[in-house]
Amino acid sequence: MARAEATRRRLRLVAAAAAGASVALAFAPLGLWPFAILGPAVLIALWDGAAPRAAAALGFWFNAGTFAAGTYWLYISIHVFGAAPVWIAFLLMLGLVAIMGGYHAALGYAVARWLPARGAWRWLAGIPAAWLLVEWLRGWFLSGFSWLSLGYSQTDTVLARLAPVGGVYLLSAMLLVMAGALVMLIRVRGARARGVALAALVIPWLAALALDRDWTRPVGPPVGVAVLQGAIPQDIKWLEANRETTLELYAKLTREALGEPLIVMPESALPDLANNLVPFLGRLYSEASARGSALVLGLVRASDDGTRYFNSVAALGEQGVQWYDKHHLVPFAEFFPVPAFVRRWLRLMSLPYSDFTRGAAVQPPLEAAGLALAAGICYEDAYGSTLAREIAGADALVNVTNDAWFGHSTARFQHFQIARLRAIESGRFMVRAANDGISAVIGPRGEVVAEAPEYTATVLRTSITPRRGLPPYARIGNYGIVTLAGLFLAAALYTQTRRRT
Repeated sequence: MARAEATRRRLRLVAAAAAGASVALAFAPLGLWPFAILGPAVLIALWDGAAPRAAAALGFWFNAGTFAAGTYWLYISIHVFGAAPVWIAFLLMLGLVAIMGGYHAALGYAVARWLPARGAWRWLAGIPAAWLLVEWLRGWFLSGFSWLSLGYSQTDTVLARLAPVGGVYLLSAMLLVMAGALVMLIRVRGARARGVALAALVIPWLAALALDRDWTRPVGPPVGVAVLQGAIPQDIKWLEANRETTLELYAKLTREALGEPLIVMPESALPDLANNLVPFLGRLYSEASARGSALVLGLVRASDDGTRYFNSVAALGEQGVQWYDKHHLVPFAEFFPVPAFVRRWLRLMSLPYSDFTRGAAVQPPLEAAGLALAAGICYEDAYGSTLAREIAGADALVNVTNDAWFGHSTARFQHFQIARLRAIESGRFMVRAANDGISAVIGPRGEVVAEAPEYTATVLRTSITPRRGLPPYARIGNYGIVTLAGLFLAAALYTQTRRRT
């Protein structure tokens, strides 16, 4: 009997891990979005009747499965391109998986310990609300990691039309309610309860159709844009021997694009400190100005005293030189949150140990080609609420990135999906320049207006239309959906307390 029970426990854990791994299929490039409902539904069903410790284990293995399958590419960036030893790469990758699993372990314990055992308050309110709050928490706590938030899977469905109203977390909430509704349909027999569950499955889609509208408006004529994609392999990008070749390539691509009002280059496009590139940048600026073009490019720069370093975007145009400095830095890539003795060990082992300096939390838009551009660098486009605060004075978005760190993996497609949702939330065009892809221009409904071929040096030409206006999400950020989730969770907890009393 004991052996059979142990086998059942192991099978349930395997089922949880498999359901979690299936969630990764919902995101780009596969885009099998129903798994963003089916995967959570399996875990919610497995939680029914589980003791708190068992529910915690199920939650841990579910999220571990999701992030093991969905962020395997961390090994590529840390070991293949970061040159860290294999054991460090695996340790950091497994560490992230364990941390993500820990979030859902806490969630599972709380669900089993304090929520009603069954009914609509459990499946349609309590669990979706608690899950959403955990997803929101991991999006900002300890610098945050919002990758694979469920809502990102919906960029190509009708549900995406809710993004300007409540952002990615509103989409996640709707998916979780539908997952709970599936479980409710299986668990209950009454016609009334089934009707409630069916309504919960249908209403999110009807709401998305009802709220389908343009939340922003054009405020000027189309502006020509050229996106430069150098496609420099990551393993030679920063080699001193390749410096001049890279500079010549971007000079050539820039000359091909001259005449377009806005020319955009990727993150750290030029392989040297901006301080050492002043003559080169001066020549580019002069040639661009003579042809009516403004340049926006990613650069690494040092402070005047050489003690601080910034991952930045420079705008070279009629306003002279403007800077945007990256605020959301990536742990263990752009800064190292480790004690001094660990930093000394990293230095001795010839491993990266230097930090970038964080830019201000809110920075003014960059003025270029008659546009006010809300800038972001790489992973910063995963922080929707931060961008929401910046778009009031902007009429377009620009993101420069370098996803070459992840090789030919799914990371670039997942990242591009995040960028598309930011464009939908803000109701604005986004110009996205990547080192080797995905470079593209995204429309205000998340549509891909133009896309450059990956891994190919190219100039992508198209146009964007400046837009103004603030969708609801840009006004309230995540506060609205988080407050609603808190209220629903409180109501579910109160219901359980009354039943126990």
